[in-house]
Amino acid sequence: MATIAQQYLDKEIFRIVSETARERGVRAFVIGGYVRDCFLGRACNDIDIVVEGSGIDFARAVGERTGRYVSYFKNFGTAMLRYDGAEIEFVGARRESYRRESRKPIVEDGTLEDDQLRRDFTINAMAFSLQPDSFGELVDPFGGIRDLVAGIIRTPLDPDTTYSDDPLRMLRVIRFAAKLSTPEHPFRIVDSSLASIRRMADRLSILSMERVAEELNKMLMTARPSMAFRLMDETGLLPHILPELCALKGVENVDGHGHKENFAHSLAVLDNVAAVSDKLPLRWAALLHDIGKSATKRYEKGTGWSFHGHEVVGSRMVPGIFARLKLPLDEMKYVRKLVWLHLRPIALVDDGVTDSAVRRLLFDAGDDIDDLMVLCHADVTSKNEAKVARIHANFALVRQKLVEVEAKDAVRNFKNPITGEYIMALYGIPPCREIGILKEMVKEAVLDGLIRNDFGEADAYMRKHAAEMGLQEVHPDA
Repeated sequence: MATIAQQYLDKEIFRIVSETARERGVRAFVIGGYVRDCFLGRACNDIDIVVEGSGIDFARAVGERTGRYVSYFKNFGTAMLRYDGAEIEFVGARRESYRRESRKPIVEDGTLEDDQLRRDFTINAMAFSLQPDSFGELVDPFGGIRDLVAGIIRTPLDPDTTYSDDPLRMLRVIRFAAKLSTPEHPFRIVDSSLASIRRMADRLSILSMERVAEELNKMLMTARPSMAFRLMDETGLLPHILPELCALKGVENVDGHGHKENFAHSLAVLDNVAAVSDKLPLRWAALLHDIGKSATKRYEKGTGWSFHGHEVVGSRMVPGIFARLKLPLDEMKYVRKLVWLHLRPIALVDDGVTDSAVRRLLFDAGDDIDDLMVLCHADVTSKNEAKVARIHANFALVRQKLVEVEAKDAVRNFKNPITGEYIMALYGIPPCREIGILKEMVKEAVLDGLIRNDFGEADAYMRKHAAEMGLQEVHPDA
């Protein structure tokens, strides 16, 4: 008799697992995200197999049968192999209990029912049987399929217990709400869970920042990441993770004048970038691009609100945020650069697109110039459609000018034609202040368009100024 899961389990690996379980006299099941995504019609290549017995021993047997290499993670009692483009993870069914001061569980062997009970959400607790006599039958003790249809996320146990035991689940539930939601089928977290998260928010303190950052990265990579950050704000989690972002909330009014709500604006820019780019560091730059506005907000009578220098202040805040979240240094440098430069293209539009200004932008942005332009384009969130169209048209002019100037002057990732070693050899001098001055003069002359980015012109320009500084050539042909 055909089952509801037959089309989802038509993979050779499931038949191999089923036969291995029969031979070893144990029960095996597909569980978790693969089952959920099957019913949602989503592709999934991460398959979790739970076995009533040793997951490691079972994985070893499957590895021998398939000839695949098995990776073992004995500290976690899990093993993994790859087969036909899928990543298969094996774990023994278990029951868990927790101490309040730690998120590390006390683990004991258990049944499938015990294992389902410890799962985070009902939609992640569903399982397909791999037993020959019940192959493909859905095991759903908590109504996960009903919750999928209804578009709700709830915990199998009392939410206070679930979130207190493992506070990372508070971030996971928000991430799943954002990940699974589509315009046609939105997902929401049940009210009892939201209330529990508000009560348990301070439990985040027992988590490692690496785990928190991993969830943040996954949230940022959803189709509409603003949903996750709004939910973190509404549940009181955001101040524990990104208080700098919380500081952007609210609108202050003086003499009837209010400024833009910078928290909402930042999330709008993030969604705009997410709509056109899957680059995670660029999404971080979108989220943090106005992070310096809370520290630079000023009201000036007659002119209104200003945030002068917020791009500089914000760029200085980025390293601290990335260090706290233990995010990669190379990504920090990229985000810091984009936060620092995000006003420059719009300034070009306002001040006129001169070759000199474009050269300097290319010099400062280097290979990240295209990403910077994506961020700047996304930063236009006005509800005035005519204004948006005008700014975007001006950005098109800037892009054209960038192409023209780069083709002519090659200043992206500029390398000074004149090196310190060359100056030392030419004038017979040791490392000194004058060398730095001459190199800077050459760089500024190239960027200002006084000379081309060419060794001959740069050398003549440098020698002229070196003579004015009183330097005498000792090796003219150096």
